Amino acid sequence: MPEQSSKLPPLIAIIGCDGSGKSTVSDELLAWVKGYGPVAAAHLGKQQGNMGRWFAGLPLVGGWFGRFIGRKASTVHKSRGINKAPDILPALVMHAFTLRRVRRFRRMMALRNKGLIIIADRYPQLDIPSAADGPDMSVDAQGGRFVQWLAQREQTAFEWMTSYTPDLVIRLNVDLDTAFARKPDHSREALERKLKIIPRLTLNGAPIVEIDATQPLDVVVATAKAAVTRTLTERGYQRSES
Repeated sequence: MPEQSSKLPPLIAIIGCDGSGKSTVSDELLAWVKGYGPVAAAHLGKQQGNMGRWFAGLPLVGGWFGRFIGRKASTVHKSRGINKAPDILPALVMHAFTLRRVRRFRRMMALRNKGLIIIADRYPQLDIPSAADGPDMSVDAQGGRFVQWLAQREQTAFEWMTSYTPDLVIRLNVDLDTAFARKPDHSREALERKLKIIPRLTLNGAPIVEIDATQPLDVVVATAKAAVTRTLTERGYQRSES
């Protein structure tokens, strides 16, 4: 069982659809929270693009393998409506993503245990599997034993990560036109799917502050700072003006 969050520095998570401004708001909050004490940033998303670029940089087979990963992940995601497990190779790719996320989560918790406040860009969730930072594989899907074993390991990993409930969640809400205007390289259909999912996330009953992220950036950041300030003040933190 995880330690009670009240015994640890606050864990603040920023969630939202692509194009909602998560990274920008996270950076602004990181600078702001430094006035209250030691703080660290953590990115807890899949970072599929980063892994693809890493593979692409490998000699000889890198370019081919990077493209292969992208195709396999895309194919699996498009077939999520069918309760069928992925083939072994796509399942291994998704398992690799999960292992990287678990390592980043462990590093984040190590920093938190050392006394650092955490600002997390994205957060794992089990409210809606196979979507929005949830598990990619279903433990109920039909498939071979090895793939089902990988799916169960992924489920266990997410159960462990989500057992740590954030002290505050800032949910950045945007409409489809705004998200697509900010992320024109993304599929409009994919953005629309995420926009339907994000409002349904509860993150294990964490306190959630809703922010309209279509407002000017300074308004969004000021609202986020006010929410974070309330949480830190309630936990006994005082801001140093030095």
